[in-house]
Amino acid sequence: MYKVKELAELTGVSVRTLHHYDHIGLLSPKEIGENGYRYYGQVEVTRLQQILFFKEMDFSLSRIKQIIDDPEFDQASALRQHKQILMEKKKRIERMVKSVDQTLDSLEGGKTMTDKERFEPFSREEMERHQEKYEAEVKERWGDTDAYRESKQKTASYTDEDWKKIQHESNEIDRQIIARMDYGPADQEVQKLIGQKQQHITDHFYSCSDEIFRGLGDMYVNDPRFKKNIDKWKEGYAEFLRDAIHRYCDRSNKKK
Repeated sequence: MYKVKELAELTGVSVRTLHHYDHIGLLSPKEIGENGYRYYGQVEVTRLQQILFFKEMDFSLSRIKQIIDDPEFDQASALRQHKQILMEKKKRIERMVKSVDQTLDSLEGGKTMTDKERFEPFSREEMERHQEKYEAEVKERWGDTDAYRESKQKTASYTDEDWKKIQHESNEIDRQIIARMDYGPADQEVQKLIGQKQQHITDHFYSCSDEIFRGLGDMYVNDPRFKKNIDKWKEGYAEFLRDAIHRYCDRSNKKK
C-alpha cells in the first residue's frame, strides 16, 4: 500500500494531480484511513500506469475514464496497442536525432540537406495512424450508441472545474442515500434521491431513460469492478442502489 506522497514519488505524478484524479473519479485511493491518509493498492497502481499510457497517446482525461471504466476494457490488448504507438514514437525520435546530426554536418560544410530531409522527421503521420486505429477499436468495443455520442459531445468541453463540481454533486447524492439505507430502498426520501441521481446523469452525460437507468443498476452489481468500487462507500451499497433504482423505475413506469 502507498500513501499519496509515496505514490507521487514512485510514479513522478504530483500529489496535486493524484488529488485531481480522485476528484474527477479517474483514480480513487483503495481506502482512506481514519487519519485522513489516502492509501493506494496494486489495483490502483496498475490503473495509474494505464492512465499515464493513455496520456502519452494524447487522450483527454474524460476519454481515458470512459475507456478504462468500460466493462469490456482489455488491459492486455491496450498494452499491446500502447507498445505499438510508443515504438512509432521511438522511430520518430530516432529520425529527429539523425536529422539533427545531418543538419550539423550540413552547417559544417558537409552534404547539403534537401527541404524534404529537413522536415521528414517531424511527421506524425504513422503514429497518428495507429492512434486513430486504436480510437476506432475502442469506439467499436464501447458501441456507437446515442448515449455514447451524447456523452462524448457533452464531456468534451468540460473543464477541470466542471469535473470537480460534477463529481462533488454525485458524491453528495450517494452520501445522502447511504445515510438512509436503514430505511430501505423503498423509502420516500431514498426514492427522491434516486430520481436526483438519474437526473444528474441526464444533465451531465446522456439522456438516462428508465431502461438505461435500470441497466446501470444491474451493472452496479453484476460487474465485479463496479460492485467493488461502489461498495467502498459502504458494504452492500451496490445491491441497495440496484434495488432502489429498480423500485424507482417500476414506479415511474406505472405513472406512464
